[in-house]
Amino acid sequence: MMQNDIHEEKPAFSYCVKVGHVSTNAFTVKAEADNRELAELAKVWKVVSVEALSADLQINRWKRDGIRVKGKVIARLTQECVVTLDPIETRIEEEFEQIFVPEGSKLARVVTGSAAEMVLDPDGPDLPETFAGDTLDVGPIISEFVALAIDPYPRKAGAEFADHIEMDDEQAAKRPSPFAALKDWKSGQ
Repeated sequence: MMQNDIHEEKPAFSYCVKVGHVSTNAFTVKAEADNRELAELAKVWKVVSVEALSADLQINRWKRDGIRVKGKVIARLTQECVVTLDPIETRIEEEFEQIFVPEGSKLARVVTGSAAEMVLDPDGPDLPETFAGDTLDVGPIISEFVALAIDPYPRKAGAEFADHIEMDDEQAAKRPSPFAALKDWKSGQ
């Protein structure tokens, strides 16, 4: 994800940090979505509603020109049960850490070619994201970590597909093949 691209549309949740004000000593900030942003996030995440989204962040310099954002994001949202369509309230708490480096930084380049091989640890830290200019928008990364934690198939406790009946082998054998019509069509030519 590239930050601050002129051609990107405005993100649903935005929290900008001036890169020049960030030092090696971490400072703590609290980012919180307002009502308009909550409504936009509900559309983006395709949920009934988002009641709250906040993040406690620690921001500091990383190496010479990078920025480290570490924190905990908390969200409350309402989804529809995939079985009953009843509303389900969901609470998400996720800890995250992300490194950002300026565009063109050596730390952002992925080494490829026959002479070098890059080994990625799936349990290790993510590769640094890039940003342009003197402002870093951490809102999209906060909302991305929540989006990854949303259950894509929420189910209310005890909800089951009661009207679903499986066919036994005898019923399946009597059922006509869907390809029978194609067989008749081919022989008719």
